[in-house]
Amino acid sequence: MRLRAGATALLACCLAAWACGSLDTPTIPEPTPQPGTPPASTAPNPGPTPTPVLGAPAPKPTPTPEPGATPDPSATPAAPTDSGGCGDPLPGALAQVNVKVHQRGDNHWLLDSTPLVGPDAAYCAKIGFTDGRSMCPVRVEGHPEREACELYVTGRARDTGRSGPTWYADGALCTGRPGCENHPDNQYQVIAYKNGLYKACGKNDVCGDVIVAR
Repeated sequence: MRLRAGATALLACCLAAWACGSLDTPTIPEPTPQPGTPPASTAPNPGPTPTPVLGAPAPKPTPTPEPGATPDPSATPAAPTDSGGCGDPLPGALAQVNVKVHQRGDNHWLLDSTPLVGPDAAYCAKIGFTDGRSMCPVRVEGHPEREACELYVTGRARDTGRSGPTWYADGALCTGRPGCENHPDNQYQVIAYKNGLYKACGKNDVCGDVIVAR
């Protein structure tokens, strides 16, 4: 009787252990791939597409200068090649010719002329006139560039071709006695033999005058 009871208890224990093992979570089988579907690749992409940055400006190409482009008007102009030795600062255009009686003789007067530029107080101050004048000669007296700068603004006499103004006496060129004649060494001077209105004119037809009344 005791043996039957022991066997029954052992059988009950075995059944309980089998039931506990059968409660484990069953293994879910992997899905079977469909025919024709390529397997997903797990290898890294050797050339990934960069993610666009929103709002970033696109780079602008460098403009190619066109041949014969217009020069910048604000640039500093170079001195003209025909300045004839008159350097910086170059004088402006002839604005006035100052004519005066230089010497008074018994039978003739000697007249003298000085070309003036302006009104330009800054230019006058830059070349050495510190009295505030705005009309001035092209260079101070004795400056090595004075002759070249006077030629630059005055030009050459129409009758002699020398550097300096063209002289007139009552509208006629000075060709000698009995009227007037150009000084033999200085075109800026003339010898007046007769009375009248004397003019000295530059290349731009700016003239200065003086009356001779001996």
